[in-house]
Amino acid sequence: MIRLLVIGFLAVLTGGPALAQSRIKDIATVEGVRENALTGYGLVVGLGGTGDSPGFPATAQTLRDMLNRQGVAADPVIRSRGAAAVSVSAALPPFARPGTTIDVSVAVLGDAGSLQGGILQPTALVGTDGQVYAVAQGPVSIAGGFSAGGAAQSVQRGVVSTARIPGGATIERMPAFDLSKQATITVVLRNPDFSLARQVAQAINAGMRAPIARMLDNTGIEVTVPASYSGRAAELVADIENFPVRPDASPPPARIVLDERSGTIVMGEGVRMSTVAVAHGNLQVRITETPQVSQPGPFTQGGATVVVPRTNVEVTPWGTRMVTLPAGSSIQQLVNILNSINVGVQDQMAILQAIKQAGAIQADVMMGR
Repeated sequence: MIRLLVIGFLAVLTGGPALAQSRIKDIATVEGVRENALTGYGLVVGLGGTGDSPGFPATAQTLRDMLNRQGVAADPVIRSRGAAAVSVSAALPPFARPGTTIDVSVAVLGDAGSLQGGILQPTALVGTDGQVYAVAQGPVSIAGGFSAGGAAQSVQRGVVSTARIPGGATIERMPAFDLSKQATITVVLRNPDFSLARQVAQAINAGMRAPIARMLDNTGIEVTVPASYSGRAAELVADIENFPVRPDASPPPARIVLDERSGTIVMGEGVRMSTVAVAHGNLQVRITETPQVSQPGPFTQGGATVVVPRTNVEVTPWGTRMVTLPAGSSIQQLVNILNSINVGVQDQMAILQAIKQAGAIQADVMMGR
């Protein structure tokens, strides 16, 4: 079955409104207002024999250090499999206040078989600057996964070497970014485009009735905080993020994306073609193996039974069709032409690449990652 996805001016194709409004908050973000990655190294205990093996040094050392801090003299060689060394990660939301909680992800570092039933010991989570921003702890949740078994058979569902702790980390400090003290803020487009960046700057100036926004490049729009918003930059962001813009008025560059792994073709509405003739022909080759057994005759000396291969090769030519696409053809016409040829998606990808090589398609042809 041919899988063909077309993304573009769907409103034009369906007879709806040609241009649709979006809010600035839907297509852009504010520079500096983002999540920050936190990581840490921790220990999960309480595992029923599914923890790291005694030969994993990091777990044994961490467990000894933890016991020594509690005043317990630990044996140099700890043979328990009830603990596992884990990597702990979380995302620190922008402007998160101390005392609030965030979710935590936990992943096995050693050879532990499962984290089911374990409890994460207090673990410091640090940012890229080396500062501690949160502390994580609590019982881990495998979210529906489990493992069970004995000496001869085991059953496992889902991934049991990773887990989550909902609300498992408590924030201890905030990142050093104070939006209220900013003299300027930068609006950053999610999809860089020069025309759209200029349109956003014009929408902000029109909405604020003052020339406070200027386009920096195809991604950023610098907004000067007016005197009436001094110390209240957050309120300025709240006002400008709801200003309407029309992204369809500045369509993205014409582009075709081919993904051979999933068999998907994605084309933008702006794709145009020059006059080109397309012919598609192929051969269908069918190879059938019908081995036969050859046996020696009765009372034959030194004979042996052998399998003799028999190969039958059939070559059937497919019908070849040639179609002509006139200059300036739209994406809808291109789709109709590809479907009329009645070939598979892999052949469609080859046809599109050949048309691009012929210089008859005005679009970037990219391979999906």
